[in-house]
Amino acid sequence: MTSETGGPISPNSKFLAKCLIGASVAIGLGLYVSYPLSWLGFERRRRKGPIRVYMDGCFDMMHYGHCNALRQARALGDQLVVGIVSDDEIIANKGPPVTPLDERIIMVKAVKWVDEVIPDAPYAITEEFMKKLFDEYSIDYIIHGDDPCILPDGSDAYALAKKAGRYRQIKRTEGVSSTDIVGRMLLCVRERSVPESPKNSSLQRQFSVGHGQKNEDGGTNTGSRISHFLPTSRRIVQFSNGKGPGPDARIVYIDGAFDLFHAGHVEILRLARGLGDFLLVGVHTDQTVSAKRGKHRPIMNLHERSLSVLACRYADDVIIGAPSEVSKDMITTFNISLVVHGTVAEDNDDQQERDHRFAVPISMGIYQQLQSPLDIKTTTIIRRIISNHDAYQKRNEKKSESERRYYEGKSFVSDE
Repeated sequence: MTSETGGPISPNSKFLAKCLIGASVAIGLGLYVSYPLSWLGFERRRRKGPIRVYMDGCFDMMHYGHCNALRQARALGDQLVVGIVSDDEIIANKGPPVTPLDERIIMVKAVKWVDEVIPDAPYAITEEFMKKLFDEYSIDYIIHGDDPCILPDGSDAYALAKKAGRYRQIKRTEGVSSTDIVGRMLLCVRERSVPESPKNSSLQRQFSVGHGQKNEDGGTNTGSRISHFLPTSRRIVQFSNGKGPGPDARIVYIDGAFDLFHAGHVEILRLARGLGDFLLVGVHTDQTVSAKRGKHRPIMNLHERSLSVLACRYADDVIIGAPSEVSKDMITTFNISLVVHGTVAEDNDDQQERDHRFAVPISMGIYQQLQSPLDIKTTTIIRRIISNHDAYQKRNEKKSESERRYYEGKSFVSDE
């Protein structure tokens, strides 16, 4: 081989040329690899640490749809910070909340995918608050569902985040909404636990339209609840911890309806979990709940209630469709060390019934009654709706119409 001048190339020149070619290839490969890594956010993670994402909401009457939104948001980053809109902001923009801020904080903090909570968050992302999120909370992206969030003046609540290029979107969970749940709740007002009144009747008429369900004999049961939720095994796996108890784990068992999962449920599960290494939660069947609490119960069906419990950080596993009575075989099968129950329950869940349901663990000396931290029941939530009839009627009429428009032009795409 000769050089451009016609002379021979020295061995040192050959070596240098090979090094330069190798370096060029390495640099080229580095650029090729670094581009997709940067695209996926790895470059940002190396530079700034964990990716922190922010999602806000009212989280009023929190249900598995809210939990699924938080699960999806958490999957877009390493840490999820959740802003909970204040009572005053909700009243100004939507009407009075059913559950006050302190209860909503308990609910959101208990969701297993939530790392941090900001109470009293504003309803709209203002420029000042967005700067606070970026500077003080090190937020990388602001997350919201693909359903519209319109302010009273007609503007987009997330316009500033979108303009800043720091907005990410997730799929809304189909088949559930707070408006739908209010409708189901209002079907319960005929029961003796909630007095009948002209106000209650008008609410029933408003929210019962389209909620009738055909019986097997072809008739219509106007008192039936109806759910549009289509459970899949994948969704259950997504909510599950996927881990069983260790060989020497102290397993604590608690059961119940866990209907319209609320702060009272969260707090009793927290206490129960503190008594052992693994908390197993039994969720009763729809038939069991209906037999005890009337034909309009449960408000949420078995799979909806199970997902709400599974989303709670204090529950390690769930028996979906647990029997009402705790048997010796059940205690042996699941290696249960302690059976517990709270002191707060629906009116017809009396002490005599509890003694019968827990006769076996009582006889074995492994039963313990826990003092419930909060005096909240499903009926408590229903009474709140009834007591503020006019405000909730206007709020839900408005939201029902916006949800109808949202779904009319939308084809279903799974968020799984």
